[in-house]
Amino acid sequence: MNQKTNDFGLFIMGGGPGDPELITMKAFNVLKRAEVILYDNLSNEKLLEIAPKNCKMIYVGKQPYGKYTPQEKINELIVENAQNYQVVVRLKGGDPFIFGRGFEELIYAEARGIKCHYIPGISSMQGAGFIDVPLTHRGISESVWILTGTKKDGSLTDDLKCAMKSSATVVIYMGMKKVGEISKAYCDAGLGNMPAAIIQHATLPNQKQVVCSVHNLQESAEQAGLTYPAIIIIGNVVQAKAYANLNQGELLSA
Repeated sequence: MNQKTNDFGLFIMGGGPGDPELITMKAFNVLKRAEVILYDNLSNEKLLEIAPKNCKMIYVGKQPYGKYTPQEKINELIVENAQNYQVVVRLKGGDPFIFGRGFEELIYAEARGIKCHYIPGISSMQGAGFIDVPLTHRGISESVWILTGTKKDGSLTDDLKCAMKSSATVVIYMGMKKVGEISKAYCDAGLGNMPAAIIQHATLPNQKQVVCSVHNLQESAEQAGLTYPAIIIIGNVVQAKAYANLNQGELLSA
């Protein structure tokens, strides 16, 4: 894959966590000359305003657990347009290679002779920073486990059990429908008091969040009116700022 901005072909692009100002300069420059944009419901529609007025816009959204454009249809539209236009953008929320099926679309297009380019985006999990939660922090968490809450068959991933055994921060995408199961898994392992947070619409004016213990994750989400799509974060980093303030207070009083 060639990464020159003035290249032609299919651009599989990350639109970031929501705020349109959080896209990359490369993404901005490609959008400015896009001839076709295939976008979904997780990409901010304000990004479409960057494109030329004559750009063809095609919505291929997938509402969580609701109406959706089948992936087979999306693949067909990608190929059809890439064969007829020079600059085709597949615009996805977050980063297209992190639970975004962007790589599946790239493989499908390349197999049909289409030149493809990948433009990374800020992943939605990095929205954690907007509620003062670092994904790693010295002395608290040395690594991050990134999991999908719902596998292709609809079940909760078994990798959660492995992640729970470590001191890593656990970030769960597409987990809101499984929030009760996630909470129970932690409680069954004696980890019900682990700090947790849920963030919905991170970086946007309508951002909502809740911070709680994992044992009352479901109750807290319901009380706060949180639903999907959202990111679940579990680990001591959720309380990192409180720890830092406590330590700072101890230093000042010493």
